[in-house]
Amino acid sequence: MIVLIVENAKPALRGLLSRWLIQPKAGVFVGNLSARVRDRLWDLVVKSGKADGALLVHGATTEQGFRIRSWGDTSREPIDFEGLTLIRRPTDSKAHAEHYGKRGYDNHKPGGSGQQPQKPQGRGQ
Repeated sequence: MIVLIVENAKPALRGLLSRWLIQPKAGVFVGNLSARVRDRLWDLVVKSGKADGALLVHGATTEQGFRIRSWGDTSREPIDFEGLTLIRRPTDSKAHAEHYGKRGYDNHKPGGSGQQPQKPQGRGQ
């Protein structure tokens, strides 16, 4: 089984991929292909230049049971961490700090106790 995600793909490329795979959501293709067909489709996506980026997830004999390939400008970046593939999301450091600094443990602020922030009580309390 494979999952192919293409970002900002032109309709011609999406139509071509839908010949072999189903498209449950725009830009997301799922199917069961042989390794040869999978590799040829991947080459077609990369060489066509009709998408900004692509991510391919397919079964493999690895610890996780799958392998990830990426090409171009994708919104997620696969990274290798001691033999495991993890996904990194690009962040804008200031926006990231403002949004995620309010959640979870916060030992980085002066006087931070490492305590989980208290959830607000119901309305009007």
